[in-house]
Amino acid sequence: MDYIEIAGAVVGLIAVAFEYKASIWLWIFGLIMPILYTIVCFQNGIYANMCINIYYVIAYIYGLLVWTNVIRSKSNPEQHICSMPKKYILPAIIFTIVISSIISYILYLMHESDIYLLDGFSTGISITGMWMMTKKYYQKWLCWIMVDPILTVMFATKLLIPSTILYATYSIVSVMGYFKWKKESIN
Repeated sequence: MDYIEIAGAVVGLIAVAFEYKASIWLWIFGLIMPILYTIVCFQNGIYANMCINIYYVIAYIYGLLVWTNVIRSKSNPEQHICSMPKKYILPAIIFTIVISSIISYILYLMHESDIYLLDGFSTGISITGMWMMTKKYYQKWLCWIMVDPILTVMFATKLLIPSTILYATYSIVSVMGYFKWKKESIN
């Protein structure tokens, strides 16, 4: 059993607990998890998710700066949980479909990944979900509701048991988180 994967899964469980509570601590623990999962994904040929973990490191730093008001969000300056503005919905959907398709196609062309569709689409949706999380849009949980079951299957096919358990847990928490954040949103 890979100790890096186990450590990543444990840190991931802690991070999602803080995410559910909309605690600033999610950004600290969330920053550690993708560093560990970059290694896990590389070792197991999950290349798009390896790259998304590099993006997560940057996004977690950005999210921490936004949530602590070092960087002000124009759409949510007070950093309350809120609804994504309607003008962003269609562009976010189009972006997600396009980026997911591009990533999947690149993985297909590489002939290195046997799970290129799962890897590509989960990565594209995650890019959008992470951006939404930095803005505290409660709809970000919808991205995780779609992604977490995909990642559960993907890690299960690679026989990565701690990661499979982590993302199965995330699948449940994402549904609970959606309703909690929606209830707490200011609009």
